Amino acid sequence: MTDVPAVDPPLADAIANRQVVHSTQRFQGRVWDVRTDLVDLGDGQQVERDVLVHPGAVGIIAVDDDQQILLLQQYRHPVSAMLWEPPAGLLDVAGEDPLLAAQRELFEEAGYRASSWSVLLDVFMSAGGSNESVRLFLAQDLTPVTDAERFIGEAEERGMITRWVPLARARAGLFSGELHSPLTVMGILAVTRVLVDGDASTRPVGAPWFRGGPLPEAR
Repeated sequence: MTDVPAVDPPLADAIANRQVVHSTQRFQGRVWDVRTDLVDLGDGQQVERDVLVHPGAVGIIAVDDDQQILLLQQYRHPVSAMLWEPPAGLLDVAGEDPLLAAQRELFEEAGYRASSWSVLLDVFMSAGGSNESVRLFLAQDLTPVTDAERFIGEAEERGMITRWVPLARARAGLFSGELHSPLTVMGILAVTRVLVDGDASTRPVGAPWFRGGPLPEAR
């Protein structure tokens, strides 16, 4: 039987102090690496866990004055599908401020600037196998860039289709099984609670970002 704690822990994610006895790097990729950690769970058990090491990312839920959300259609090779997603990008520049990264991605991928920014959600995309953490921003008061300023993307980002979708239509697309990107799903549901239902609120752009504990160096 599992011991029941005398006092319920706070309803907030927290750093866990589990010792990594040994770590072996299995693969070093262009964007992320894969490693195997031998973890001491602290109760006499040691387990091996594979970890995809990710630099983190930002996503942008851009909403206009008519409560339409901006989505991009992008090819995603691992699922061999064209997915409707919000603008997003990797935090692969060391020390880059997440807000600046989000502003860049909104400009480059969607062709917009925003004068109002706040934090909508912080999420781990697949905590059972990866340390990927994403900060999802809400961007409002949008202005399109000029044709002369438009950024020309490369590879999967070249020629992406953009579409403004009413929030009600976007939300319906989640439950009809039409939309599947996790940032799309989370972003639509969250921004509906904030802007339509009015029973949730965003956080300032400088709010603390819980990204879990640091991984020790792999050997």
